[in-house]
Amino acid sequence: MTMFCYQCQEAAGGRGCTIRGVCGKNEQVAKLQDLLIYTLKGISGIIIKGKINKDELDSVNYEMLNSLFMTITNANFDDNAIEKQINKMISIRDQLKEKVTAADLNDAANFQVSSKEDMLEKASAIGVLATENEDIRSLREMIIYGIKGMAAYAEHAKNIGKENSEINEFIYEALAATLDDSLTVDQLVSLTLKTGEHGVKVMALLDEANTSKYGNPEITEVNIGVRNNPAILISGHDLTDLEQLLEQTKGTGVDVYTHSEMLPAHYYPYFKKYDNFVGNYGNAWWKQLSEFESFNGPILFTTNCIVPPRNEEVRNRIFTTGSSGYPGCKHIEPDENGKKDFSEIIELAKNLPTPNEIETGSIVGGFAHNQVMALADKVVDAVKSGAIKKFFVMAGCDGRMKSRDYYTEFAQKLPNDTVILTAGCAKYRYNKLKLGDIGGIPRVLDAGQCNDSYSLAVIALKLKEVFELNDINELPIVYNIAWYEQKAVIVLLALLYLGVKNIHLGPTLPSFLSPNVAKVLVKEFGISGINSVDEDIKAFMA
Repeated sequence: MTMFCYQCQEAAGGRGCTIRGVCGKNEQVAKLQDLLIYTLKGISGIIIKGKINKDELDSVNYEMLNSLFMTITNANFDDNAIEKQINKMISIRDQLKEKVTAADLNDAANFQVSSKEDMLEKASAIGVLATENEDIRSLREMIIYGIKGMAAYAEHAKNIGKENSEINEFIYEALAATLDDSLTVDQLVSLTLKTGEHGVKVMALLDEANTSKYGNPEITEVNIGVRNNPAILISGHDLTDLEQLLEQTKGTGVDVYTHSEMLPAHYYPYFKKYDNFVGNYGNAWWKQLSEFESFNGPILFTTNCIVPPRNEEVRNRIFTTGSSGYPGCKHIEPDENGKKDFSEIIELAKNLPTPNEIETGSIVGGFAHNQVMALADKVVDAVKSGAIKKFFVMAGCDGRMKSRDYYTEFAQKLPNDTVILTAGCAKYRYNKLKLGDIGGIPRVLDAGQCNDSYSLAVIALKLKEVFELNDINELPIVYNIAWYEQKAVIVLLALLYLGVKNIHLGPTLPSFLSPNVAKVLVKEFGISGINSVDEDIKAFMA
């Protein structure tokens, strides 16, 4: 075994990747990511034990968030970038140590490395399997993966100028706790739910950040065809990068298309003023290998989800920024004011062929909580009249496994008196199907990106209030969620904290759940996997 990683749904054999990640990361990248996380645990321990004031951590907070984001599945494959970040965080760690008494600090706060070889050797001793007790390991990793998702959303909010010190403080608390051998299983279960509590807070923070700057998402028809202009494809999740790209391409004759999780940017009123913001190209992240070839123009990754390109021609057209990275691709750093220079991408676009059209038509989205609440009377009347029998929350992630065809078939076979509530790239399994509407209410209501699963929770809580119910689980809502990576983990933990029960999670349950931890989730929250489409629909509609 040269590495071990089981943080995503595609973990090899349903157990873990031990030679090379299914995502494409190699042993070296996997180990450096482990060491980066270990370094962050050391920093967190210093901050907690030293009771360092939050006002002294402004410059540290962003680097912590960025470091965590770099280790999310499909975000950064660049070993040199991760090595550089480790050295930066060790330097920050050592500066923080000067503020505390070092005698009681653990190895994560004290280790030193002088080369990449040292880093790889150290990483071999501190990886996931260093925790021998299977249940403790399972809970620690679930907390860490939730924290990674939390950090991603907190970084997006911070880029817009919104921050919540409670979230930063909890990240330090939780990371430090994962090295505390005195904590029991019960205490770690409590910390897992506390992670979910802060997951709700971070998604609310990002919702506030996005809507305060870009407006509340509104029902929008998005073109999926192409125009005959040079173009740039922007992927990932960060709206501030999109804003800067649109400003810099304005009036240049270069069009901008969204890809995968950037699709919901079209729903925000702010971006509709750009005439060159023309549509969405392609589908979920995993189809990029063929779709990037046909797009012809440059691609800008603002975050995950990168699939290692299979030919050099495509790789030469890929640019990365923020927490993302890939060897051989140009990485664009911000200046001291946070501005990024995308001129090289724009000039490249002008000298490349225009995109090949791969589909035509449009898709409709923009059903975040504010928009759905504007339709509340219509929705409530439809439920009371029986026109809508049930809502199915099918938010989450898409992925490569053939078993994910389940979600397309499930959407197709749902009775016509049901409505799908979705967010995240899972929607690409059914958002282009012609499923119709119920009294003018589309049967697929897309709230937006994965973080906009918060909107679905807000909608559920509002319906609970409208129908004067005591428990959110009394609503006619079924949760049939697909997951892939760590942002889905924090969404799941947030739903558990909110009291949502009987969530069906697929296409497989997480490999990081030990049998005993899985039993707790089943007993306390009714979490289960999926069966056949017909069996599940029959059970859900009963």
